[in-house]
Amino acid sequence: MLARLRARVGYGVARKLMAWRWAVGQPRLWRWMEGQFARMANLGDVGALSFYGHMLLFRGRGFGAREEGIRLLRRAAEAGDAKAAYQMGAVSLSEDASHGPDASGAAHWWEMAAKAGHPLAATRLAQLYRAGGHGLAADSERAEHYEAQAARLGL
Repeated sequence: MLARLRARVGYGVARKLMAWRWAVGQPRLWRWMEGQFARMANLGDVGALSFYGHMLLFRGRGFGAREEGIRLLRRAAEAGDAKAAYQMGAVSLSEDASHGPDASGAAHWWEMAAKAGHPLAATRLAQLYRAGGHGLAADSERAEHYEAQAARLGL
């Protein structure tokens, strides 16, 4: 109980420090902040999983940072985080040395994000179903459905 409270307080302080450029530029303080993000993510907090996963995916250093970021984002998306699900869709369509683009995987993640209220996911789904490709057949009916959903969500 006390350990979880300490983790929440440390995470909250570290998130506040992210707003201050000087704090992010201090190597020792940055390592402490990363430790707080990792500890909270290891406790399974969905917001921390999403935040730290995004941070590792886009700003992580080292060979394993990207893969760890993707793993954390996947866990957050499976727990219902719309931003993480959207990002997993984008990762599915990207091509790297380990895999090629996977449109059906992207559609799966973007459908989760759209159901959670992410407007850009609905827009990307509409574009994906309109064009098809990379293992996904074009489907104009589904494209129109997601265009309408994107409009309802504000795009």
